[in-house]
Amino acid sequence: MDIIKCIGPLVPEMKEWRRYLHAHPETAFQEINTSEFIAEKLKSFGLEAHKGMAKTGVIGILKRGSKDDAIGLRADIDALAIHEESYLEYKSQNPGKMHACGHDGHTTMLLGAAKYLAERGKFNGAIYFIFQPAEENEGGGRVMVEEGIFDKYPMRSIFALHNYPGLPVGYFAIRTGPFAAAYDVFDIIIKCKGGHAGTPHVAQDPVIVAAYLIAMLQTIVSRNIDPIDTAVVSVTTVHGGTEYNVLPDTVSLSGTTRHFTPHAQDLVEARIKSIAAGVASSFGMNIEVKYQRRYPPLVNSPQETEQAVETAAEMVGRENVLTNIPPGSSSEDFAFMLQKKPGAYMIIGAGTADAGHLLHQSKYDFNDEVLPIGVGYWVAMAESLLPP
Repeated sequence: MDIIKCIGPLVPEMKEWRRYLHAHPETAFQEINTSEFIAEKLKSFGLEAHKGMAKTGVIGILKRGSKDDAIGLRADIDALAIHEESYLEYKSQNPGKMHACGHDGHTTMLLGAAKYLAERGKFNGAIYFIFQPAEENEGGGRVMVEEGIFDKYPMRSIFALHNYPGLPVGYFAIRTGPFAAAYDVFDIIIKCKGGHAGTPHVAQDPVIVAAYLIAMLQTIVSRNIDPIDTAVVSVTTVHGGTEYNVLPDTVSLSGTTRHFTPHAQDLVEARIKSIAAGVASSFGMNIEVKYQRRYPPLVNSPQETEQAVETAAEMVGRENVLTNIPPGSSSEDFAFMLQKKPGAYMIIGAGTADAGHLLHQSKYDFNDEVLPIGVGYWVAMAESLLPP
């Protein structure tokens, strides 16, 4: 049976769902309308729908047969704080918020799978459809784990799927072990006695100190991290100053770091703090550093990765399932769930990566051609892991 063709009749309806979600984006822990939309759809398919975990998360429950076995399928539901600059008929109606990472598509594919499995699914056991809030930056996956998702909804394994522009439609990609990087953030505040820009010799200049700091932070990766290891240190914001002729009293920097091993993570944090302390001593200023460890690295378990590969290969052919891609420096809070349960995070090809199709870009739009393939993957996964 060609599962993708069987799902074909669902595609027009799924496009409507996806475009509605795209037009009504909500950011971390504010996904109130999104949560209600998901719950109502699940109920209309005949599933139980439990709301409220991690504030705005939704768990759909579908049981069949007598087997005491269960799996979890997870989609992220939140949008980003980006102003959409597209001309789509269904562009964001919430200024400053948009689905720039495809979570509208991820949510739709999991809803489509719930509908298909409720109507035609051949399985024995329980499927938990996990609609997780706040994947972007705020760790909704961590909150779900802390609130006892695996105690309330016992499952032997859990799986997730993310679209990837640049990988052709009809392809999948995955790897065993570390797949996405740990995600940390830092804030640095330089404090001093500012003054008149025309007499810098009787004042202090935190702007030039910030410039030194930014340059020196780049040596952490190039001169402290083993070349066969991987790390990223990126300064992403710089704030300070109000006038042309005033040296400010403070300048603040913030940024992110990425790594795959505890050693690299420890080293990066220590070097940021020691560099800041050294620069502060050299210039006679006070520099405060706040370093937060946000997401751990995402690590796919071997058996579940192989199950994901076999499922995708049955749909699209083994040659279209890539298993040797290098780990990526993006991060994913599904990592918290994989620390507690075996599972696998799969990438699904979304086609071209040209302008308008890049993740976290203001003109991005999810490729609806992917919808039946993603639903097919979820259906095939559920039926293969919970055979009748």
